[in-house]
Amino acid sequence: MPAIHLADKLAAFEGFWQPRVVGQFNGHDLMVVKVRGEFVWHRHADTDDFFLVLKGHVTIRLRDGDVRMGPGDLFVVPRGVEHCPVAEEEAHLLLIEPTGTPNTGDVATAAPRRVL
Repeated sequence: MPAIHLADKLAAFEGFWQPRVVGQFNGHDLMVVKVRGEFVWHRHADTDDFFLVLKGHVTIRLRDGDVRMGPGDLFVVPRGVEHCPVAEEEAHLLLIEPTGTPNTGDVATAAPRRVL
């Protein structure tokens, strides 16, 4: 089984805020996503939200303060905490979530699950 080269996976698609599954780990999706601009305020009632910045800078807005992150920084939003990711310029992230977790916290508004 070959190693997963995240930069190659990120180069394989266009579009922002549309995570792509690149692998799985103990019932969790390993995803890469390109982000730019502001996402929606949302929360995940049943799971934490894992962010690892691969490229660029991202701010995770929380109701009680912002978390600013750059390449190599990791942050976990605890389950149930409302948050809003923002990137002024294009940034790339690695996300880890239980398989089937809607990226908006709501199945009706979530991006479809896409596997690379």
